[in-house]
Formats: sequence, structure tokens, C-alpha cells
Amino acid sequence: MSLPQWIATQHKAFLRWANTYLEANQIGTMVSLETDFCDGVRLCQLIEIIGKESLGRYSGQPRMRFQMIENVNTALAFIRHRGVQLHNIGAEDICDGNLKLILGLLWILILRFTIEDISEEGLSAKEGLLLWCQRKTAGYKGVAVKDFSGSWSDGLAFCALLDKHRPDLIDFAQLDPTKPRENMELAISIATEQIGIPQILDVEDICGVAKPDERSVMTYVAYWFHAFSALDMIENAGRRLEKFVEMTSSAYAMQSGYEERMKALLKAIATQKEKWEQAADPEHLAYVEVKQQTAEHATFKIKTKREWTREKASLASLLGNIRTKLATYNLKEYSPPVGLRSADVEAAWKELHMGEINRSKLLNQSMRRLKESLRKRFADAANEFSDRLSVLSTAISQMDGPLEDQLEEIADISEKLRPLTEKIRLLKELDTSCVEANVEENDYTVYSYDELEYDLGLAKESVKKKLAFIENQIVARNMTNLTPIQLEEFESVFRHFDKSQHNALLESEFSGALASLGLVYSETEMHEVFQAASEGQVSVSFEQFITFMVEVTEDQLSAEQVLQSFAEVADGKMYVTELDLQNSLIPEPMIDQLKDTMPKTADGFDYIAYMERLTL
Repeated sequence: MSLPQWIATQHKAFLRWANTYLEANQIGTMVSLETDFCDGVRLCQLIEIIGKESLGRYSGQPRMRFQMIENVNTALAFIRHRGVQLHNIGAEDICDGNLKLILGLLWILILRFTIEDISEEGLSAKEGLLLWCQRKTAGYKGVAVKDFSGSWSDGLAFCALLDKHRPDLIDFAQLDPTKPRENMELAISIATEQIGIPQILDVEDICGVAKPDERSVMTYVAYWFHAFSALDMIENAGRRLEKFVEMTSSAYAMQSGYEERMKALLKAIATQKEKWEQAADPEHLAYVEVKQQTAEHATFKIKTKREWTREKASLASLLGNIRTKLATYNLKEYSPPVGLRSADVEAAWKELHMGEINRSKLLNQSMRRLKESLRKRFADAANEFSDRLSVLSTAISQMDGPLEDQLEEIADISEKLRPLTEKIRLLKELDTSCVEANVEENDYTVYSYDELEYDLGLAKESVKKKLAFIENQIVARNMTNLTPIQLEEFESVFRHFDKSQHNALLESEFSGALASLGLVYSETEMHEVFQAASEGQVSVSFEQFITFMVEVTEDQLSAEQVLQSFAEVADGKMYVTELDLQNSLIPEPMIDQLKDTMPKTADGFDYIAYMERLTL
């Protein structure tokens, strides 16, 4: 009588499952589950092996039925003792060879001792095993594990498990999905021969049926799970070893780095201290050298020392990280060599600090000395400069006597001003040195460079003006054809329009001066007049101006004419007002001069009395 397909498949799978344990313990294998479990001996032996616990005494060679039943009851009692519930399975059913119940009992044992320890995310054994299969085969083309039956028929799921864990044994990309039998044969042969997974099913049990038996496939897949989990454990152990070696290597590298960096830092500190000790005493250095060394010292403080401070803190942190890393893995604590410990760098740092203080003190003392010297040098030069300039300025203001004598004296003063121009350059250099040295106050003098430079400029300008005035007075004195009033008027106009104070008038200035005196020409005429007056030069000197005015005013400005002019400006009145003078376009300085010299009346100024006083 042939058995239903699922029973035949389960019988083969469960029988081979049981024999793997019996063979591994050198116990004879079984041929049929119906007959080999009847006396209970093989059942007790199998349960002792998979349960890893002795069942106690049972009959090894039972001859009587009751002995066989006792053996089976002993086995069933142990199963119940291990927390497995048995329903509708009695010892007599096993002794009588009830195959369906025997298969049911074995499935319970398989679940309890082979599958139950499989766990994924807290799911049941079956769900956990299915989830494991799905995760391992995810991403493989044509593989979709949904159950323990039809999902395995084409052999691709088994091949995917192989490729996932042992890609060196199979090339999944080369498999043909249309050849399920070949795929299954390849997977079973590699699993059996290369991995050592027991072959509890044949190819036809999976590929040769419309719907593979779920329990049989699940039992076979459980073997795959345990085999590859063992590989995973080995790989995990390898990864742990790799991580440990990596960690220790990293720790040793950190230790080596710490020692090298600490050596470099301590060497740099020692070099700096030696440099300070061998440096020349700034007390005997010039200002430029002290200034340079002060700048270098400041650079050390804001750059080099800060870098060392950062490195010192970084090394302290690195040492803490090394010790934390070693403590995390319960490894021996790292203690830096003598000379490279925290106490050593702190001692060196303290010595560096003291050296820095001493060097700063020496430089500061020298800088203060040099600043005081700069103050005195500037003050001496400034005071001397001021005294010499004061003498010359006084001489200018007190000049009198014949014009020729004054001319000679002003020339001498001008010559004496020349050395002061060189002196002011020296003062500029000294002032610049003081500014660079941050010397602001100076108790040795009240003079500043800007003040003395300004005073020198005033003195030069006074000499220039005085010289022009004397020369003009000599020219005016020689012009006998002009009255004193005319000379005063012409000289006043000339000075007013001599904007550059060069004692000469440019063409535009010459034109303005003539216009203010009532001499107005067209542009073309003005240019011709200027060329004639300047004798072809770029400007008209005072002498040329007076000569020109003599020529154009000769016999034109008599006292009667001037009095007549006043009457015309006053519009027939016996007095003239300031507004009358302004309307006649007389320059303001001349108006002010007339106002100061003409007798005042109730309504204005008495020009008649003024002219009578000048002409009598």
C-alpha cells in the first residue's frame, strides 16, 4: 500500500533527521519509523541525545509488550517534563506503529529541539525562521520566500542562501530560473558536500511535487539556518577579533602619536627657553633692535604660545581618550614614559612662563629707557629749534632804518632760515620714532613737530612778504611821478590781487587789479596790455605794475581831479557814505582804509576836509 505523498515525504525527512543524531552518537540507524520505534529503545536514545539529559533507567532489550510500553512512556514523560504538551499520543500508538502519530511526535520534537531556538525579533520559531529566510534572500531576482512550501520549488531560494553566505561556492547570476531541478540539485549537492548540511530531502521531494510538504521543508531549512548561523557566529567572532586588533592598533598609534607630539612640544619649549637665555641683554641695544625683539616677543605670545597652549590641551585630551579606550576593553592602563607625563609638561610650562616673564621685564625696562631717551632727544632738538626761530622772528619784526639796510638784513635772515629746514627734517624723524614707540606725552618740551613746522612756515612767509615789501618800497620810492596816495593805492591793489604772494601778478590777476582801478579793457586789448607790461613774461612784477600805472595815470590824478571824483561818487553831496563808496566798486580794503582816515560827519564822511588835510 503506497503512502500519501506528504506522509512519504515526512517519513523520509523525519527518519533522516533522527538518524543524523543517532549516527553522530554511533548508534545504529533506523530503517522505518513504523517499526524501529515500537520497543521505545530508539525513541529513548534519540530523546536523550537531543535533550542532552539522561532519562534514567529503561529497558535496553525489552521482550515483553509492557516493557516496550514502559520505555515509550518514559520517553513521553521526559518530553512532558521539558514543557512540551502532548495531545492524543499514547505509548500504545507508538508501539503499534501508528505512523501518523509517530510523525506528529517527531514534528513536536523537531519544533522543540531543532526549530524552537530560532528567533527573529521576538517572533515564533516558524515566523522567525521565515523572516530570516526573507532577509537573507532579499534583493535576489526571482526569489520571494512567502512560506515553507511552494516558495522553494524552483531551488532559487536555496541557491540565494548559498550565495548570501558562501558566494565562493555558487554564482547566482548564472542560474537559469527555467531549470528548477538543476538549481535544486546544485543547491543540495553544495549544501551537503561543502557545507555539511544533512540531506533529509531529495530533489523530487521539493521540485517533483505540486506543493512541497511544509513541515519537511521547514525541517530542512532549519538545518540551513543552523549551519549558516554557525558561519555567522564565526564571522562575528572574526569581526570581533578584527575590531579588537583595530582597537589595540588604534590605541598603540594614539600612544605613539602622544609620545611623539609630547617630545616635540617639550623640545620646542626647551629651545625657546635656551633662546631667551642666550639672547643679548636689551639694555645695550638700540631702539630699532629692542623694538624688533619686542615685536618678536609679542608674536610669540599671540601666536606660538597659543599654538603650544592648544597642543598642550590637545595632548591632555588625547591621553584621556587613550585611557578611556583601554578601560572600555578592560586593557592595561597606559602610563606615558618618564619625561613625557603630564607632570613633566606642566613643569616645563612653568619654567617657560617664568622665562617669558623675565624676558618681558627686560624688554619693557629697555623700552622705557629708550622712550625716555627719545623724549629727551626730541625735546632738546625742539627747544633749540624754537629758540633759533624765535630769534629770527624777532629780528624780522624789529627791522627799521634805510630800505637798503633792511633789504640786506632780510636777505641775511633768509639765509639763516635755511639750516632750520634741515633741522625740521630731523625733528620729523624724531617725531616719527616717538609715534612708533607710542611716546605721547613729553615733560621736557611744550613744542610739537606740527607746531614747529607751522611756525617755520610762518617765518618763511614773513621773510618773503617782508622782502617783497622792501623791494616794492624801493620801487615806489623811485617813482617820483606818483603821489604818496597813488603809491599807497597801487601797492594796496597789487597786494590784494597777488594771491600766490610771489610779488607778481598773473594775467587774470593783473586784469582784476586794473579793473579795480577803473581801467577796463576788452579781452584782446587786455592780453596786449599784459604782454606789454610784463615785457613778454608770464607775470607782472611790482616794479612793472607801478611803471605801467605811472604811464597810464601820469597827469591824470591831480588833487582837483580826486576831489571831483569824490563829488561824483557822493552824487553832489558834501559828504560821502559807505554805500556810495561800495557802489563805485572801490575794493573793500580801500573802503575800510578811507573810513579809518576820513573825518566823520553826522551823515557820512567829510571828503572835502580829508582832501584839504592831504594837500595842504
